[in-house]
Amino acid sequence: MINTKDILETISMIRQENLDVRTITMGISLFDCVSEDENRLCDKIYEKITHCAGGLVKTGEEIEKMYGIPIVNKRVSVTPVSLIGGGISPDGYLKVARTLQKSADALGINFIGGFSALVQKGMTKGARSLISVIPEALAETELVCSSVNVASTKAGINMDAIALMGQAVKRAAYLTRDRESIACAKLVVFANAPEDNPFMAGAFHGIGENETVINVGVSGPGVVASAIKRAGNCSLSELAELIKRTAFKITRVGQLVAMEAAKRLGTEFGIVDLSLAPTPAVGDSVAHILEEMGLESCGAHGTTAALALLNDAVKKGGVMASSRVGGLSGAFIPVSEDAGMIAAVERGALTLEKLEAMTAVCSVGLDMIAIPGDVDTSIICGIIADEISIGVANTKTTAVRVIPAYGKKAGDRINFGGLLGYAPIMEVNRCSPDAFIKRSGHIPAPIHSLKN
Repeated sequence: MINTKDILETISMIRQENLDVRTITMGISLFDCVSEDENRLCDKIYEKITHCAGGLVKTGEEIEKMYGIPIVNKRVSVTPVSLIGGGISPDGYLKVARTLQKSADALGINFIGGFSALVQKGMTKGARSLISVIPEALAETELVCSSVNVASTKAGINMDAIALMGQAVKRAAYLTRDRESIACAKLVVFANAPEDNPFMAGAFHGIGENETVINVGVSGPGVVASAIKRAGNCSLSELAELIKRTAFKITRVGQLVAMEAAKRLGTEFGIVDLSLAPTPAVGDSVAHILEEMGLESCGAHGTTAALALLNDAVKKGGVMASSRVGGLSGAFIPVSEDAGMIAAVERGALTLEKLEAMTAVCSVGLDMIAIPGDVDTSIICGIIADEISIGVANTKTTAVRVIPAYGKKAGDRINFGGLLGYAPIMEVNRCSPDAFIKRSGHIPAPIHSLKN
């Protein structure tokens, strides 16, 4: 039963603690758009996306007014384009990227994801063609996001794909060097990529999904931090219970919005992703949650343990609140999008190596990490390989969104504005992994992958 106390508490979360629905994302299948003619393919993609998501923005705005809940982004994700592009030319894949941008412009949405490939075990001709034009596609478009799944616990790690992605990251940075290398902020390299993720830049519509579906991402780092602060000097066990209860309430808000949006749009309710996704706004930081737990600074010894407690409690509370929890669900630690993370890096408490350790227990990986623009491609490949191996070995999703900022050195800043925020340039270990990367081939799946 809904009572006055619950209503007032939710209002307080929204007004004072930055609770919001970070995104309503409509997933759309493009399998019925397949055509051998690339122009016909693009026409069908545009028609399908604009028809299915035509009411998405308006519906989101109506729900905002109805419930008084901020809905920050309205987005679309589509079937990984390499799966429906087939044998079209690299130029054909560029045309598809432009079509996705055209569709996003027509809808008035914030981002569109799915310029993607799944190459964890091998690469089709279509996947190679798509990967070859990712830098140009992201440089030419503003709202198109790209992701490539290069590994899975079941298949192992495709090091040939990682080598290609290192080159793609480097070229994407170069092509947008006059815009803080922003193309790299729209490119994610995954292990164990989820098929129902509503968050960009990694969202795509999985092959096992319905024709269309609504997935919602809820975010409330400020709510959790405030709850911990009010709790005072309690034990870690009590802290975990508090976070679980708070995550439950946050997830309920997400489910309410998701079900209403799906009903109004005549589609299926997919999942609620209850990730604690921070913003540069004051009071909306995952790092500050960790510091409220008792750390002098995010990055101090004990940070990984505190993050493990937080992530586990968030997942447990969310699962109790909805039978359809999915996506990434947990705590995000993107440097540029989290005021507390930025401060920790700038004070020297948080390093790239410590962030990598933290990703073993969080929901994503090395996210929105800015590094010097002169870093060698092989080092970028090594950063990706290290992070991806954590996901494969631990049967979890991990990802890398790294930005080699041209013309910048360690200690400088890049500034994207908005939700993407700004990032201090982090120093990188310059010892070369080049000979290791050039061995190419496949790192086999771990023994615990053999569960059939």
